[in-house]
Amino acid sequence: MWGKIYYSVIAALLAASALAAPHEGHDHGGHYHHLHHGKDEAHPSHDGEDASHLLSPHNADFAFSFYKKLALQPDAQGKNIFFSPVGISMALSMLAVGAKGTTLSQIYSSLGYSGLQAQQVNEGFEHLIHMLGHSQDNLQLEAGAGVAIREGFKVVDQFLKDVQHYYNSEPFSVDFSKPEIAAEEINKFIAKKTHDKITKMVKDLDSDMVMMLINYMYFRGKWDKPFDAQLTHKADFKVDENTTVQVDMMKRTGRYDIYQDPVHKTTVMMVPYKGNSSMMIVLPDEGKMKEVEESICRHHLKSWHDQLFRSSVDLFMPKFSISATSKLNDILKDMGVTDAFSDAADFSGMTEEVKVKVSQVVHQAVLSVDEKGTEAAAATTIEIMPMSLPGNVRLNRPFLVLIVEDSTKSILFMGKITNPTE
Repeated sequence: MWGKIYYSVIAALLAASALAAPHEGHDHGGHYHHLHHGKDEAHPSHDGEDASHLLSPHNADFAFSFYKKLALQPDAQGKNIFFSPVGISMALSMLAVGAKGTTLSQIYSSLGYSGLQAQQVNEGFEHLIHMLGHSQDNLQLEAGAGVAIREGFKVVDQFLKDVQHYYNSEPFSVDFSKPEIAAEEINKFIAKKTHDKITKMVKDLDSDMVMMLINYMYFRGKWDKPFDAQLTHKADFKVDENTTVQVDMMKRTGRYDIYQDPVHKTTVMMVPYKGNSSMMIVLPDEGKMKEVEESICRHHLKSWHDQLFRSSVDLFMPKFSISATSKLNDILKDMGVTDAFSDAADFSGMTEEVKVKVSQVVHQAVLSVDEKGTEAAAATTIEIMPMSLPGNVRLNRPFLVLIVEDSTKSILFMGKITNPTE
């Protein structure tokens, strides 16, 4: 059993503003797959590492501003929120490879990349994907992309080469004139990349679609210190003033890095995985969630991280499995990405055949949490505990989670667990 599994997929659907008849002799269906280089192929040497660290503060700022917009959406009220900030940044950066003029500058501005060159952004993501892909025995992390292209539709070769090289993207052709068959093909690709965890993401496609950009992230991690399933018990979780639900509450006594922030009225705790990723739990004091949500930013994260101290803790955490799907058009427009969705869109770096615009951006992420974190129950860990009584961290009301990858300083996933049973 693996303790924690996260998946996220984002799809940007491109429709032609005025769909031209397919040009003869431009069906790339046969050679799309050959552009993809092997996973173990060496990447050209450049300053990728510097570039990926260059992106991390901007990606963190984007994560928090995006979260705040998402939390304000009418359909997010009282619901679980879960998304991959780095996945969304990656998908938009891939879209930017084919954008020019104001369309490009609006995408970069929303991501906080206005001061960066396209080369720095692309090399930053190339390095990030490369680093995340160095799977370890205890951690599996895969990130990449796909480009579904209408059969017979001419795409600029340089765009395909760039997204394949920098974003680990696989192009493939589909027949969008048969929307049900096209959706089935794309869903098959997504299911394969997320190990069958996201299977029916795409539906109701338009027959005038010409292209779809897909970004996926798959994460599977084992707790560094697994919970004992025999200690899991039924307990109450207070969703809000009027709603209490029953959850399977896991329990573990151990030494964890923890900080109680008196200013922001929050308890922060790191629950590590084997490998170099951790779950950061942010538990606001009773009734303080809204305040924390409105003020949280990357500077809080850094300050909390700097003040963590190792302490003996009784941790009570619910088991849960949640899935969240978000349509991102309105949020992205709100963040300044307006031309991409309008007839003013300039994606001439992607296709010169016909003007295209983005019709829809959809994101889906799945989070699953349980005790194990090890395939076998035979492993035993012994911790030397101080004599003082452990403090209590009881996740029995809504809390925030951030999945942080340490070597690249990336917030891979972020969300709010409002109701673990939904």
